[in-house]
This record gives sequence, structure tokens and C-alpha cells, in this order.
Amino acid sequence: MKPEHNCILHLKSFIPLLFLLFFLCLGRLSAQDAVSSGEFITEPPTLLNLGFEWKIEGDKNRNAAVKVSYREEGTSKWLDGMPLLRIGGEKVFREMEQLAYTVPHQFAGSILDLKPNTRYECRFELSDPDGVEGIAFHEIKVNTRAVPVAYEGGRTLHVYPPDFKGEKEEPSFKGLKKAYYGSGLGDWSVVSEKTVQPGDIILVHAGTYKADLLNYVDPHGIPFDGTYVLNVKATEEKPIVIRGAGDGAAIFDGNGAHRLFDIMGTTHHIFENLTFRNTDIVFSAGTKGVVGASNLTVRNCRMEEVGIGLISEFAGSRDFYIADNVILGRDPRNHLVGWANPDLYPPSPLKSYMGIKVYGSGHVICHNAVAYFHDGINISTYGRPEEEQELKAVSIDIYNNDIHLMVDDFIEADGGVHNIRVMRNRGVNAAQCALSAQPVFGGPAYFIRNVMYHIPNGYAFKFMAKPAGLLVYHNTIISENRNTQTFSNAHFRNNLFMSTNVSGRPVNAFPFATAYSTSDYNGYRTNPQTENHFLYLGPANNKVYDYEASSGDVQGFSSLETLFAASGLEANGLLLDYGVFNEMEAPDPEKPHRIYHAEDLNFTLNPNGSAVDKGTVIPNVNDDYAGKAPDLGALEAGEKPPIFGPRGLEERVWYK
Repeated sequence: MKPEHNCILHLKSFIPLLFLLFFLCLGRLSAQDAVSSGEFITEPPTLLNLGFEWKIEGDKNRNAAVKVSYREEGTSKWLDGMPLLRIGGEKVFREMEQLAYTVPHQFAGSILDLKPNTRYECRFELSDPDGVEGIAFHEIKVNTRAVPVAYEGGRTLHVYPPDFKGEKEEPSFKGLKKAYYGSGLGDWSVVSEKTVQPGDIILVHAGTYKADLLNYVDPHGIPFDGTYVLNVKATEEKPIVIRGAGDGAAIFDGNGAHRLFDIMGTTHHIFENLTFRNTDIVFSAGTKGVVGASNLTVRNCRMEEVGIGLISEFAGSRDFYIADNVILGRDPRNHLVGWANPDLYPPSPLKSYMGIKVYGSGHVICHNAVAYFHDGINISTYGRPEEEQELKAVSIDIYNNDIHLMVDDFIEADGGVHNIRVMRNRGVNAAQCALSAQPVFGGPAYFIRNVMYHIPNGYAFKFMAKPAGLLVYHNTIISENRNTQTFSNAHFRNNLFMSTNVSGRPVNAFPFATAYSTSDYNGYRTNPQTENHFLYLGPANNKVYDYEASSGDVQGFSSLETLFAASGLEANGLLLDYGVFNEMEAPDPEKPHRIYHAEDLNFTLNPNGSAVDKGTVIPNVNDDYAGKAPDLGALEAGEKPPIFGPRGLEERVWYK
């Protein structure tokens, strides 16, 4: 037998083995591509929104999906929700702080804009062309949370300033500390012999409550530090209410104290109709790794000349309701000054830090008016999420707030993990950036129907420190968006990015670290005398992830057509101009420190403009669109703008 014949025989003998190996590998790949369902989690509900997570394994090719539908209990029609977002495998890191986190594989998402205190039936259907192992369907019933209310059967305690001379309602007390604790003076100020009870309402009558911190026996009972330390535990049915009595302004003047109210040890407290001033921190509500308040309500209050309105960085804090407050810091009123690159002026000193900052879950921060701070409303940057589900920053709502004149950013979702909802906010004048995710640990973080104006640096979205899971829908941004630091699993739809006549500046950048990030159906107004209007950075050579790419790898494009040809992005994107609005002009690029006023700005769309009917349908976001298709930007043409800031506020220019 010839040698070549012998080789052929040997090869023939290996053919069955090769086929067996091929099918074994194919089966292994198929098993990796099939999705295996795990734990299903319902996050703490808020007043308007519900959040969910579904743990999975497998689905290596990322083609599994979760369909969502819902209905109010007792109704027959099922409504479509947004599909849950497929997350997992994205890397979040920041070398400076030695932060490194890989997002676990799961689905996560929200059902939005529901009714408070209402029961809903929710369906979730997991599918995968490669197969589903385990439970593929969940139907659950969940209640949205109710707005906190006082208990009607409790005692009413009346608080008066120590120097009050008029007729009093009984039982009456000189100062808040006496009513809350029954405490005495000097060393006796910490004695709590007659503590307030769950269900009690403390009515604070008109006057100024200003302690002399250096008086050992000052009748307010807060010598030396000037801090009201409250720590009683109440209940949902019987909260403790501290309320302005309605006979005039009830003012707590901190007299320069660092912390005015330390409420870290409280549960189910309601503060309302009060004024606070002249302190670094009005409400100190939680310290990371130590202790924090839960079920805290602060509403219809005014805070002025303060460094921080409210702060909690405790992971176990839950279910805050911070609503309809006016919060004013101590920063300059008459010009815009940044801290990183202020140019004409020196960097802004940190006279005021942030209006509101929280961590934990289930928080609602809505209809507040915030001005003259470093940052407006923040989630604590915090760092790597805790392992325990109840300690993760999930299901946090920031909506319908009105924010004016920030040194840094309007809103920071930084540190959020899943189901962070930033919706229908208005921000005017931010020296550094508008909306931040630095970072988000998997998401989704929703940025929906926000309107932003005058961000002279041209960084509308501060998506830095490699955030992951960003859904950016229906925003109106009068600014460029030119950050080129990469982020992951991001999706942009139906936004308006309106440039501000800065020659040479691109209108938008797409620095995607993941090949499955997408952008389409957005409208752009480009800058004059600019060669490259769009910047793109994405994984090359069929990579799914690329975290090594840097700004040196950015590609520039002069048109949407060339951007699409190179990246596949913006197949339905379009160019437009300020004619899309009824009345709107760009801020003056020659005067970056100028202050603009929200009441002078009209973000409504021209019904005959080119942004009308140019969007794509997003379930549970724009189902109620008029016309042939949704419009671009935050407001549908002909739609009445939402209420930004406190409801019922008579003075709409609230910061003057």
C-alpha cells in the first residue's frame, strides 16, 4: 500500500471523532447561549414607579429578552411596558479610587408613571431563541407607595419660641426640644423623661427659634453644637409630624451651627411647612456604614443660606419623600462660576455643597426648587455596591425638580445601581455638566424628558468612570454633549441636542465601550465652522467590549450619513435648527458666565417644526403621543409643560 493511501485511511478513521467533537462543541455553545432563569426581585416601590430584577445565567450571545406588561388591578386591558434591560458583564472602574466592578448578569427595569397607593398586576415573560431553562414567566401583584400622612388619633403638642408672650394652646412647650424629649437645660438637655409618641403632631408656632450656642442654659436645649438630635422610632400608621402651625413663618435659625437636625436614628418622621436657615447642614440623615434614617418626609419647607439641605449616605436608608421644598445655597447669585475651569473668575469656593444627597432605596425626590449649590440633587457616589440586596441603591426617583445655577451639575445619579429614574426635571445654568452618571453600576438609569439649558462647557451628560446601563430618552438639551470617556450598554432615543454656536465644537459624541450600545431617532443642531460634528468611539474587530480605547482612538464625522456608514448609529437621526421650537435661542457663547432664567425660556415645540412626528415609539414612555409618531425632545407639540418645582408655588421665579 502506498504511504498516501495509508494516510487517507487514518484520516477516515478520525472523521467520526471529528463529527462527535463538533457536535459536542456545538451543544456546549448552545448551552451557553440558552438562558437559565434565577431569582426574581421586586424592588421597594415608590409613589409612581415599580422596579424589578431577574437574575440569569447563560445567554452568552445576549439575545434573551423579557417582555413586560401591566394593568391596574380590577381593569381588563394589559398595557405594554418597556422590556427589561439586559445587563451583565460590563466593567465599571476608576483607577484613582481602585474601584473595579463587573455587573452581574441579569435583567432589570421599571414600570413608570403609575398611580400612588394603587395595586398593579405585572407580567414578565423571559424568552430566548436558544432556549430557556427554569421559570420563564412571572405574574406578580405590587402596590405603589402612598403619600405619607399624619395620624389623626394622636396628640397635638404646641411649640412656641421661649420669648413668646401671647396666649398659648395647650399642651405648650418652650422650644422643640422640650416637646420632643421633655428635656431640661444644661447637662439635663439629654434627659428624655417624656418623649414624643408615635402618632403625635408637634405644631411649631410662628416665630424664630434661634439658640444661643454659648449659653449653657439656653432654653432651646442645644448648647454648644446647636444640633437637635432626634431619634424616636415611629411607624407608617403613626408617624411623628413636626409641622408649622400656620399662624406665620416658623423659622429654625441655626445661628451658624454645622448641623441643625441630626435625624439619623429616626423612622417615619414628617417635617412640613417650616423654614430653616443659617446652618451648614439642615438635615443630617445618615452616615455611610454607621446609621441612617428611614421613611423620612420633608415637604413644603424652605431652606435658605445653607450648605446642604439634606444628606444621607447610609445604604440602609429607605423610602424618603422629599417634595415641594425650596432649597437655596450660599453661592453667587449673579454669575456662573465653575470649580474646574472657571476662566474669568477664580474657582468657586465650596460655600454650599449640594441641595439633596441620598443613598439607599425607594427614595422619591420630586417637585423641589434648588439653587446656588455646587450640585443640585445627588445620589451618593458611595462606591462598589453592597452585596446585600437591601443595601443597594435601587428604585430612586428624581423628577419634576427645578434647578437653577449650579457650580458643577444639576443632577448626579452617581453611585446608583438599578432603576434610577431621572425624569421631567428642568435645569438652567450649570458651570460644568448637566446630568451625571459617574458611575452607574449596571442600571438601568433612566434619563427621560429632562430640559437643560446653558451648560457652557458643552458636557450635557457626564457619563464618566465607565458607567453601565443608561437609557436616555426624550430629553431637550440646549448644549453640546462632547464627553469622549467610554461608557457601556447605553441607548439614546428621541432626544434633541441643540448646539450653541461654538465654532469647532462637535454637537455629540458616542464613546461606546460595548458593541450593543445604540443611538437612533435623535435630532441635532450642529455648530458653524466645524469640520467634525459627531465623534465616535466603539469596539473594533468584532469585539463585544473594549475598555482600552481612549480619546486618541476617536473618529470624527462631518455628517450623520458618514457616522452611520462607519458605526451603524443614527440610521434615522436628523439635522434641524432652533425653528423646531416656538421660541428659543441658544445661550450667548461669548458670555459663558451669564445667568438665564427659566421663566424666560420656552421649550415647547413648533407644531410645524421638523422635530414633530420624527421619534420612535417607546412603550410606557410615549404611548400617548399625538400625530403619526412621537415628537423629539422632552415635550410633545401642543402639550402643556409639566410643573417644575413646588406645586402651588405662587412665585415662579422662586430664587430671586
